[in-house]
Amino acid sequence: MQYLENVLGKDNSFWKYVTVILVTIIAIQFSGIFSETLSDLELSENFTFILKLFPFVVGMVTLWLLVGGMHKRSFSTTVNGSESVRWTHVISGFSFWFLLMLVFFAIRYIINPDNFTIQFDSSKFIPLLVITLFLIPIQTTFEEYMFRGYLAQGVAAWTKNRWLVIFIPGLLFGLAHYTNTEVAKYGFWMAIPQYIIFGLFFGLVAVLDDGIELPVGIHAAHNMFVCLFITNDASTLRTPSIFRCGEVSPLAEIVISLMATTVAVLFFYCKYKWKLNIINIKITNSNYAEQTV
Repeated sequence: MQYLENVLGKDNSFWKYVTVILVTIIAIQFSGIFSETLSDLELSENFTFILKLFPFVVGMVTLWLLVGGMHKRSFSTTVNGSESVRWTHVISGFSFWFLLMLVFFAIRYIINPDNFTIQFDSSKFIPLLVITLFLIPIQTTFEEYMFRGYLAQGVAAWTKNRWLVIFIPGLLFGLAHYTNTEVAKYGFWMAIPQYIIFGLFFGLVAVLDDGIELPVGIHAAHNMFVCLFITNDASTLRTPSIFRCGEVSPLAEIVISLMATTVAVLFFYCKYKWKLNIINIKITNSNYAEQTV
C-alpha cells in the first residue's frame, strides 16, 4: 500500500498544506463560535453534546474537500495509500481497545467503587447512544485523517523520516487539545502529556500498520467508551453516561494510558506480524516489500 511513500513525487507544496490546515481550522472555529453561542442557553446535556461535536463534522467535510481539491488525493489514499479502506483493521482496533478499556475500568471500579456513581437514565442514555454512534466516529476520524493521515504524509514527503512522521503530528495532536477543559482543571503539564502519549501511540501504530485504520478504530472506541460509560466534572465531553467519576488523578491517568497503549502495541505487533525495523528505514519510492525484508 505504501501509505507514506504514496505521496512522494506528487504535489506536496508547503503552502498547500498550510492553506488546507488553516482553512480547516478557521472553518472549525467559526462553527465552534456558533455552537458556543447556542450552548450558552439552558440546553440538555445531549443537545450540548451535539453542539460540541458539530465543528468536527464541519472540519471533516472541509478537510476532505480541500485535500481532494488541492492535492487530487482520494480519501482512501490518505488513509493507507491504496484505493480501499481496510475495514477489518478498523473493527479490530475498535474491538480490542473497547474491551481493554472495559477491563481497566472494571479494575478501577473494584479497587475504589466509592469513587463512582451510577447515574443511568434511559430517557437520556438512549439519545446519547444514538448521538455517540453517529457523531463520535466523525470526530475521531477527522482527527486521525488530519494528523496521522494528511499531516503525516506531508511530514513524510518533506523529511523522509518515519520517526518524525510519528513525533511531529503526535506532538501537534497533543498541543491541539490545549483548550480542553481538562487542561484548565489540572494544568498543562498534567493534562497535555496524556494527549501526547496517545498522539505518539496513534502515530506509531499508523507507521507500523501502513495506514490509519487501526488508530481510527482505537480512537473511536476510546471516545465512545468515555462518552457512554464514564464522565466527570472536568471532562470536555460531559454526557449523561452510565457512571460519573468523582476524584480524577491526572498522574494515574497518564500511567494507565502508558500501560494500555503498551498492551495494544504488543497485541497488534503479534496479530499483524509487524516489522519494527521499518521505522528506521528512509521513506523512498523503492518497493515497500523490498524495504521490509
